[in-house]
Amino acid sequence: MSVLTFAEASHLVSRTGFGAEWQVIKQLEGRNRQDAVEHILNVTPSPLKPPPNMTPWYKLEPMRLTDAESRKRAWMISQGEGKRLQAWWLEQMLATRSPFIERMTLFWHSHFTSSIQKTLQPSLLHKQNLLIRQHALGNFSTFLKAIAKDPAMLVYLDGYLNVKDHPNENFARELLELFTLGRGHYNQADIKAAAKAFTGWNVDNSNGQFVTRADLHDKSTVTFLGKTGSFNGDSIIDILLAHPRTAERICEKVWNGFISSSPPNPAVIQSWGQSFRASGYDIRGLMRTVLNSETFWDVRNRGTLVKSPIDILVGTVRMIPYPRESTTELLNLCRLLGQELFDPPNVKGWVGGDHWVSTQTLLIRHSYLSKLSRGNLNERVETGLNLPDVPPAQLMEWLLPVKPLRSLPDIPGDRRLVRALLLDPAFQVT
Repeated sequence: MSVLTFAEASHLVSRTGFGAEWQVIKQLEGRNRQDAVEHILNVTPSPLKPPPNMTPWYKLEPMRLTDAESRKRAWMISQGEGKRLQAWWLEQMLATRSPFIERMTLFWHSHFTSSIQKTLQPSLLHKQNLLIRQHALGNFSTFLKAIAKDPAMLVYLDGYLNVKDHPNENFARELLELFTLGRGHYNQADIKAAAKAFTGWNVDNSNGQFVTRADLHDKSTVTFLGKTGSFNGDSIIDILLAHPRTAERICEKVWNGFISSSPPNPAVIQSWGQSFRASGYDIRGLMRTVLNSETFWDVRNRGTLVKSPIDILVGTVRMIPYPRESTTELLNLCRLLGQELFDPPNVKGWVGGDHWVSTQTLLIRHSYLSKLSRGNLNERVETGLNLPDVPPAQLMEWLLPVKPLRSLPDIPGDRRLVRALLLDPAFQVT
């Protein structure tokens, strides 16, 4: 069985964490692939930082339902607490010793989206984050049923307004279109049937917890994806999980998150999907299949993912111990670069890929990396920046997944070379 070269270990670390961290790469270099993948998959979760103080649902929600002045105050409270919640997660990403767990939590956060602007409930979004990280490498079936009952999701997609006399189709539509099957595998009648099944799923106004209201549930018989009966929400989810397209849809998202932003190979997706379903929707098992696949290790799939703003902002300072910006400034950069935590642009989450870059965002990325790596580039001056004592060729192999696109500096010096590599267009991909 082949053992990992330095470049292969760097590829695995950069794709499963935030930045190609030197020490982790050296831990994995020389191991066989399966052992290295198991090391990534089974890392012990880092302790979570204490969350910021947040106003509970039962205090904030009544303010949103009364006079205009109270609603304005509730909005201001939610925005301030939302910023502190964003800082909490960003600092967790910067400090964690288990970056794969954070990366998977971020991956699912973009799949099962909820936002501060719609929910106006940071306390619920914090609980949702804990739910997502709990299930991020668990069982997708259990995860899907839990997220459907999550209070933040019920508020975000108006599920708590879905009652038998006035059915609301928002959650049902996104469940089919975004969370499971994808377009072309259901029709409007299926959305209506699913919406009826989820009626009565609500949030208890006294504590912000999920509750079922039998008096608001529509028990009528419906037909959903060819199945007829009097369904509840869990029944609908079971039917969706039995459909092979659900597993394939998740595998497509994994492809775009961990392999390439190019369209996935249908044969690979079908194979992964069959394995995923056969495992009973074991997410860790799916990631084991993906990370051990020849597709993942194919050199043609290196440098095929544009780094997200989090990869650039967090990943760079996890790789190289430059003095970092304040958390407040990093959050502002997240906003400017289009990836505000707990606030995806819409229910589809962040599209990623080439959508991360534009003329404006490339300038901001370059400015950030230039500011980060600036300073006296004379290697004889003590800077406190400890770079690996290795030949320039290995520094390039560490920092770039493909060959640099620009000429390297003529003047020698590791610090100068590293700065040039950070500012090379090839650093923008992984």
